[in-house]
Amino acid sequence: MSAPEMISMGCRLNIAESETLRQNLAANNIEGDNLVIVNSCAVTNEAVRQTRQAIRRAKKDHPEKSIIVTGCAAQIDPGMFAAMPEISAVVGNSDKYDAANFKLGVQSNQPDIRVSDIMRITETTPHMVSAFADRSRAFVEIQNGCDHRCTFCIIPFGRGNSRSVPAGEVVKQVQALVDKGFQEVVLTGVDVTSYGPDLPGEPTLGMLVERILKHVPELARLRLSSLDGIEIDDRLFDLLTGEARLMPHVHLSLQSGDNMILKRMKRRHSREQAIDLVERLKARRPEIAIGADIIAGFPTEDDAMFANSRSIIDQCDIVHGHIFPYSPKQGTPAAKMPQVDGQLIKKRARILREAVARRAQAWRQSLIGSKQTVLAEISGDSGYSENFARVLLDAPANKGQMVPVEITGMQDEQLIGRIAA
Repeated sequence: MSAPEMISMGCRLNIAESETLRQNLAANNIEGDNLVIVNSCAVTNEAVRQTRQAIRRAKKDHPEKSIIVTGCAAQIDPGMFAAMPEISAVVGNSDKYDAANFKLGVQSNQPDIRVSDIMRITETTPHMVSAFADRSRAFVEIQNGCDHRCTFCIIPFGRGNSRSVPAGEVVKQVQALVDKGFQEVVLTGVDVTSYGPDLPGEPTLGMLVERILKHVPELARLRLSSLDGIEIDDRLFDLLTGEARLMPHVHLSLQSGDNMILKRMKRRHSREQAIDLVERLKARRPEIAIGADIIAGFPTEDDAMFANSRSIIDQCDIVHGHIFPYSPKQGTPAAKMPQVDGQLIKKRARILREAVARRAQAWRQSLIGSKQTVLAEISGDSGYSENFARVLLDAPANKGQMVPVEITGMQDEQLIGRIAA
């Protein structure tokens, strides 16, 4: 029996959950030979369009197979997907962990819809481990959902309110991954810095990180996914700047560099707070590499506001940038605001990407001559350093092997590393 084909759209969390879903279906003997599962994304209208396109392409490539769609877009608008002739079933985000739901619709001509009210889900997220056969690092979901209501974001309606996995369960899952040979674990979630207030004792993300590092001493590397800078408390700050096993790579959910736009987004930080945070991080741990999400062309963004987003790339030394052209999402307050011209949005996104590329190139140049430790990927010819620089190795290594290297040069957007004798 083969596993169902999985098509994952959107974020890393979706990718991690798809792998967990695959494992869960296999454990429940769900036949995958005639099944394709599309894990959808709803972050923008474009993401929904791409999901629909992926469904049509999957049916064209596999006309004999049943197509089941799950994920955020399916949760938010199940009727739209059920109306697609390619679809056999629509399964909601909280319903996808019941393997029985993936037997629905396969034997009938009427799409089954199994989508529960995500806002009524109050228990902690399922305790999930995602170990990828084709990756050297593993992902553990510690939190799901979001209690904030940014004006551009529909995701809370696809994921529900924030709920956290008990720390003991997280530690158990991390230990299981280390026992399988993984040397790096990434903690993921929708809003990981909101971890804990729904749990007894109200632990924080910093407390969770401390517990993992203490109780899984064999874990070589712990990495965090995107952080809301305003929620980085003193404990987490001290860990990010002083704990060698917590990787020097901080990806911030900035979204904009302009205070007025941040207010209209309903973000909780200011431009000045973001810059101050990065300055303090780098003062304590200079090797920290900064990443950030930035939206180009948010409604009402004028040239001066855009210039502030452009300049914050330099002021925060952003070398890992995720630049998103704004796309209105029906059902969000921002979709009703005065919109920026589409061609101007594309131009601004390109300018931001070019700015990040220049910072990244200068950063890579500064690493030449340094010594790094690289975690080899599956191909064995490259991997990632602690600060998430991609390094091309001068000799093959085993997948998941930690390789000490000296950085000798650059090739395109990769560093070149000579393996130390």
